[in-house]
Amino acid sequence: MAGQQFQYDDSGNTFFYFLTSFVGLIVIPATYYLWPRDQNAEQLRLKSLRRVHGRCLWYRLRLMKSQQSIVPTLKKAALLFGWVVFLLLAYKVSKLDREYQEYNPYEVLNLDPGASLSEIKKQYRVLSLKYHPDKGGDEATFMRIAKAYAALTNEQSRQNWEIYGNPDGPGATSFGIALPAWIVDQKNSMLVLLVYGLAFMVILPVVVGTWWYRSIRYSGDQILINTTQLFMHFMYKTPNMNMKRLAMVLTAAFEFDPRSNKEATIRPTDNIEVPQLIRELGNINVKKKEPPFCYPYSLKARVLVLAHLARMDVSEELEEDQRFVVRKSPALLQEMINVGCQLTMMANSRGGFHAPRLVTIENCMKLTQMIVQGLQESKSPLLQLPHFEEEHLRYCISKKYKVRSLQDLVSLKDSDRRSMLRFLGEEKYDEVMAVLGSFPHITMDTKLQVLDDEDSNNITAGSIVTVTVTLTRKRMAEVFEKEQESTPCLAEETATTEEAQGDTSKTKTKVWQNKSKGAKKTAKSKKKKLTKKKATPAPAKTKQANGNVAGNEVVVAAAATAAAKEEEDEVSDKGSESDEGEANKDSPSERDEDSDKQSDTEVDEMAGDDEEEWEALQQSIQRRERALLETKSKVTHPVYSLYFPEEKQEWWWLYIADRRDQTLVSMPYHVCTLKDTEEVELKFPAPSKTGNYQYSVILRSDSYLGLDQIKPLKLEVHEAKAMLDNHPQWDIPDTEEEDEEQEDSDGIEESEDDDEDND
Repeated sequence: MAGQQFQYDDSGNTFFYFLTSFVGLIVIPATYYLWPRDQNAEQLRLKSLRRVHGRCLWYRLRLMKSQQSIVPTLKKAALLFGWVVFLLLAYKVSKLDREYQEYNPYEVLNLDPGASLSEIKKQYRVLSLKYHPDKGGDEATFMRIAKAYAALTNEQSRQNWEIYGNPDGPGATSFGIALPAWIVDQKNSMLVLLVYGLAFMVILPVVVGTWWYRSIRYSGDQILINTTQLFMHFMYKTPNMNMKRLAMVLTAAFEFDPRSNKEATIRPTDNIEVPQLIRELGNINVKKKEPPFCYPYSLKARVLVLAHLARMDVSEELEEDQRFVVRKSPALLQEMINVGCQLTMMANSRGGFHAPRLVTIENCMKLTQMIVQGLQESKSPLLQLPHFEEEHLRYCISKKYKVRSLQDLVSLKDSDRRSMLRFLGEEKYDEVMAVLGSFPHITMDTKLQVLDDEDSNNITAGSIVTVTVTLTRKRMAEVFEKEQESTPCLAEETATTEEAQGDTSKTKTKVWQNKSKGAKKTAKSKKKKLTKKKATPAPAKTKQANGNVAGNEVVVAAAATAAAKEEEDEVSDKGSESDEGEANKDSPSERDEDSDKQSDTEVDEMAGDDEEEWEALQQSIQRRERALLETKSKVTHPVYSLYFPEEKQEWWWLYIADRRDQTLVSMPYHVCTLKDTEEVELKFPAPSKTGNYQYSVILRSDSYLGLDQIKPLKLEVHEAKAMLDNHPQWDIPDTEEEDEEQEDSDGIEESEDDDEDND
């Protein structure tokens, strides 16, 4: 067995290979991820948003930051320096001599591969005369020539060269360590040990420990664990939380405590400026002694949030702290919603305590809208628009226009809108309309079904109900422009359809009057209708299973059933007449053939319906699999916000609720990828009791006030089907089993006969 040798790189060449690879592994990915993006593209994007978002606080801060920031320049300089080092190392490596080359005796003798023995001997004589030491040649070169000649002429040497790549046979395996030899030199041993100890025993443990202890303090959404526990405590303690209490709990978050978050600051001037703001704001529960609401950081954060909602001016130092508090608030409120959902699920599964009320979770959503827009709860949504002040609202709420929402303002005629907003100039009016036209308009379509069931439209007690909600987002300007253009056309269409319906009804009555029927038959049918109408009792108001009074629904249902019965009677009367008239024409065999044809058509229709349901199920499964695999960007549309300090994307909450009982039916789904269309599936268990239930599908914005939507959802729960112990499809008669066994045996015998024939 060949020996093994371990040696350090005396020349340092191997170390340069290692160093070049190491620097390349750092520089190439760092350039891809850290190189500043095209500033021109960002400038063009901001320029395109200027007409609509030019007055927003985040837009102005972004422009200032892009002009003053030197971070992109420093990144570029560091990356360029790394590339210079990498290229220098690569150049150094390219100039190094190749120490490990494949031995080729033909190259040593300057011969072509496959040269004849005579050519080899002739070339050896020529080179020997030139490089022999006795002739004044180089001894090392002559030794190489002699070794190459032996490898090509000596049988044993040639065999060793062909097998081991070396005429001398297998040599010692050499393992080179890509470190220079001076590292293990005894003179430098103390220095090397000191560097190793400092790197691996001090720096590395400190870095890993710091990262670990910081990471375990935060949840997956980068919220402090202590803050989540604080929210859970107060939401459990106060299930029904009003807006004032909610603001206190929000600002008690540990993100605003300098002891838990280094970004939060307590300044010496807070003792003077914060009390001034408290006096201007009025009643904010300053005397509340309950911790942590009485702590200085919580009081300061609460004052800054309330001043932001009131759109009050603060000093420059407090303005910086206010931006920090306001920027953190939407994520903290989302965490509060998550905590409320967790408590609701725990209460539904375990029981024993009261879940947070629906009003508490909805107040969290409203407070998010208020903070993003910088508006108090009682203020008009019109104040989200630029150039609108409190004194201007009297023009909108007048008896002539009665504009109280954004939808009312858009739906006005342009002439009425211009006359109402006459306090604005032409430029300001155009800016207001551009901003208003950029606001979202969402259409919400719902589909109720029970997936993975034979009858997907039949909702039974305890089944898992899936509500598929399709959200379509359009700009408000597009939608209302289309509506205004289509309103006269729609009026004409409705008029023409009414006229057409009137004509058809007239023609129908005429045709019905011209039908030749016996007087006795018509009289009998009329009597039947009258008696059945009298037999239907007066609809009384009955309560639904969830306690709602459903008198109107019962009336409508009774009328529908009565109409259906009348149609059935008419069909049966017609059928009896046709049977009496055609009894002499059709024989029993013909009637049997007709019934067989009808049954065949029914079977075909049922098979077609099953195929359609199967295709729809497969499509839904594929759609869900694609949704799980693909990751969509959360960049949707920038929110127009005059007072929010950071660019906010347009997101939504979608959930189902029982507004009568003030409970959540399905957990809120945070829709963060709605650009044009989005399909969301909300699942919840159907009630355990049969009856009619009235729920609501609710869509709430996390950025805008006055754009929420509520759509009713009626749920009719039927009794669950009884489980069959012995289903007919599993009952296999004995005769069938015997037939199958006989077929199997016949098949085996036939195969044996075939084998014999083949033989």
